[in-house]
Amino acid sequence: MSTQALNATSSSTTTAAATAPRLDLYAPIHKAMRHFMLDTLLRIGRLDVADAGEMAADLAQLDALLTQCEQHLKHENEFMHTAIEARQPGGAERIAAEHGEHQEAIAALREDLHQLRAAPAERRIALAQRVYRHLALFVAENFEHMHYEETVHNAALWAHYSDAELHVLHNRLVASLPPAEMLQVARWMLPALSPVERAGMLQGMKAEAPLPAFMAVVEHVRPHLNDAAWAKLAPAIGLAQQPGLVHFSPSGSGA
Repeated sequence: MSTQALNATSSSTTTAAATAPRLDLYAPIHKAMRHFMLDTLLRIGRLDVADAGEMAADLAQLDALLTQCEQHLKHENEFMHTAIEARQPGGAERIAAEHGEHQEAIAALREDLHQLRAAPAERRIALAQRVYRHLALFVAENFEHMHYEETVHNAALWAHYSDAELHVLHNRLVASLPPAEMLQVARWMLPALSPVERAGMLQGMKAEAPLPAFMAVVEHVRPHLNDAAWAKLAPAIGLAQQPGLVHFSPSGSGA
């Protein structure tokens, strides 16, 4: 981020810190998006275009990332921007404009992706490099964009909404997610959270969601947590600690 951009958000950052701790609707999903973006960028950077299986898998992940980015923009426009504009007219104007630019960038990346998939072998190296560079620029811009949301937009939400109201907003957003999207978000979000954040999120889910839904999330995410992370998480959510195993204990203690 440029010095000018950092200076532009410094006052909002100070405001956000001064009012902490408050419910932060941006932090968990942005950790998920950063995790998804960085993992995909690394995969595209080391892509072996001569390995058909690897190329198919890595380009499928890029395609999934672009779809998740589109969904993320839609959710923020519908829920976060609507809330900000309702009580601070014009407060979401800058980011709404950037979201339009992101849609164009996503479309351009998807076209790059399609060209690479369809390219003859002799053109794949050059096209893969182009996809990588364009994706790197997209990721860099998104990181700056998310910083602004986490500071300026959070300051606006905290100034005009109570935590109880923000909980209602969050619950409405989560309820709008189809199961497949919920699992994908969990796959990238939970490994990206701190142990305390991870346990707190799953404890909340265990208390509120049907047991099969809770277990589906745990089983989906478990392969993406190392044994050390699982050893910290399992006792906190009442599950077995054996590596690779997930057993629910009705009593809430590890089995």
